Amino acid sequence: MATVSYREATRVYPGAEHPAVDRLNLEIGDGEFMVLVGPSGSGKSTALRMLAGLEEVTGGSVWIGDREVTNLPPKDRDIAMVFQNYALYPHMTVADNMGFALKMQNVPNEERKARVLAAAKQLGLEEYLQRKPKALSGGQRQRVAMGRAIVRQPQVFLMDEPLSNLDAKLRVSTRTQIASLQTRLGVTTVYVTHDQVEAMTLGDRVAVLADGILQQVDSPIALYDTPRNLFVAGFIGSPAMNLFSGRIVDGGVALGDWVVPVSREILDRADPGAGVTLGIRPEALSLSPDDRGLEVAIEVVEELGADSYLYATPVSATLSSHQESGTVAARILARHRPQRGDRVRLTASPADVHVFDERTGLRIS
Repeated sequence: MATVSYREATRVYPGAEHPAVDRLNLEIGDGEFMVLVGPSGSGKSTALRMLAGLEEVTGGSVWIGDREVTNLPPKDRDIAMVFQNYALYPHMTVADNMGFALKMQNVPNEERKARVLAAAKQLGLEEYLQRKPKALSGGQRQRVAMGRAIVRQPQVFLMDEPLSNLDAKLRVSTRTQIASLQTRLGVTTVYVTHDQVEAMTLGDRVAVLADGILQQVDSPIALYDTPRNLFVAGFIGSPAMNLFSGRIVDGGVALGDWVVPVSREILDRADPGAGVTLGIRPEALSLSPDDRGLEVAIEVVEELGADSYLYATPVSATLSSHQESGTVAARILARHRPQRGDRVRLTASPADVHVFDERTGLRIS
């Protein structure tokens, strides 16, 4: 096992105007499960492939432990990679697929069999060792791909969206297996996904990237509770945080005719002349018992049994340009819910309101 370090690591593709990964600085601890997450084109897969040796590092360096691997070929980096498409040999049995890398390393036959069997026991694959990949389900193939990585006993596991080809139910169960397996093995793991729910449930820490730039790296709960900027605030969470453009007034920030109490100490941190953006999580919104709060017109009500999600349009407040959905989402626990077409008022505790500088996008609360 080993640490992993990106030091000003940069990847610029020929002919590109902007780097795919721009001066990435990231330290990953020994045995840590680090998730790289971001939308398509954010640079997360490129960063992983730079660590694997599959992409050239055009600036900076990459280290595994105390060894710089920037210019080493993949086979000399002591890593094992699990790909999105499994990359199994169709003509080989499960056992041969899992042991193939060991065979190429001239590992003795008895040791090879023992390591394959041990990995198969960990993954529940013992009864499938003599089958071919075509006789397996998608989840079983993914476990074979993971087994092939485990038997190599590498310093670092690299996983590139390994669950994206699985159906929703299987994705959840396999996600649990991966987390449990990584805890048992204690191997440093770098995991790439575009699914922020997957990132939040798997990672010891999560690194959020956008346009090749690292936005924030922190524990999942810290990312959720204290997003560093508007991008992280809008990306982490499902449904996403509601973002509103607010006017600074006496007593706080006005959203339409609702004045949200925000201390002057916080508002003084905003860029002079710029407004602020308020962020409120869906679960922080509740139905107002009086005529105070944000007035909205309900468009959709999603019934989920124990609770419901309301999707609504503000009557007088203005949504931030960072609010991609164009609607306000609220999680309502009450058994008697409003209906589509109703106008209601939503309110939130000032302690649950996040404040961002409109111009810089940075958190100031």
